[in-house]
Amino acid sequence: MTESSYHTPIMLEEVLELLTPERCRVTVDGTLGGGGHSEGILERLPQSSVHFGIDRDEEAIRAACKRLERFPNFHAIHGNFFDMKALLPLAEYGAAGADGILLDLGVSSHQLDDGTRGFSYGEEAPLDMRMDRGAPLTAYDVVNGYEQRRLFEIIRDYGEERFAWRVAGAIADERKKAPIKTTTELAAVIKAAIPAAARREGPHPARRTFQAIRIEVNSELDGLEAAVRSAASLLNPGGVLCVITFHSLEDRIVKNLFRELKNPCTCPPSAPICTCGRKPMAEILTGKPLTAGKDELERNPRSRSAKLRAIRRTENEFS
Repeated sequence: MTESSYHTPIMLEEVLELLTPERCRVTVDGTLGGGGHSEGILERLPQSSVHFGIDRDEEAIRAACKRLERFPNFHAIHGNFFDMKALLPLAEYGAAGADGILLDLGVSSHQLDDGTRGFSYGEEAPLDMRMDRGAPLTAYDVVNGYEQRRLFEIIRDYGEERFAWRVAGAIADERKKAPIKTTTELAAVIKAAIPAAARREGPHPARRTFQAIRIEVNSELDGLEAAVRSAASLLNPGGVLCVITFHSLEDRIVKNLFRELKNPCTCPPSAPICTCGRKPMAEILTGKPLTAGKDELERNPRSRSAKLRAIRRTENEFS
């Protein structure tokens, strides 16, 4: 697997325009992947500045370190950006916070394409889907161990699959015969459960269910709001946080949080003046989320569902 195939950065130019690394002393890529975004940031970052890249996938860190070895001011950290405050050694660099933070919540191209990882329904592989291979829960555990009702809820809520009950029932029936062990076995069960009329158009019928199981395995939504809030609180005044999401559940969480940071006032709308004392902690830089342009969509079809939102930290303290 070549490092270039590891990760194709989404909306790189838009991210760089928002972050403006040229002005930054400390930047953070909370979802390092193969280092595509970090490479763009480091190429513009002053040599006297420092850039941290965090990822829970050790393979991603190895690939990124190789890709970015020419940058002495790059430092990789193995961990989850949910724990960013504890992971960043800011004090060692005499920094109170960061000037630019990026969170790309998508799965890297390498994880999707590597047949051993079990993320793809198009290639046979063991049911794994762990971003951190040291984590205990696998897709096999979810598919074969969860009760049918819980499977239905995950597929409905995380995959937004309208045939969630049928899919969960089909999985439950199939695993009674024998455990479902591979991605292609699972994809075939899902495909058979979706009505033929619904399979004729759109993406592969297993896409939504695979997404849902991946989210469950990696706890991608549990605590996401708190993690993004924590990242925003790490910004220095004037610092920028960019977040790239890939499905509506993530985007809704980020959008609502950004709105709250812009307007945290809890006073009734009818109140003549604000008495709660809460002041804006951020300004929104993207009125509507940015999306990939035509050229990028042609180069990288996986960018089609990406949405980029950004805020700038104000002088006010986080409440």
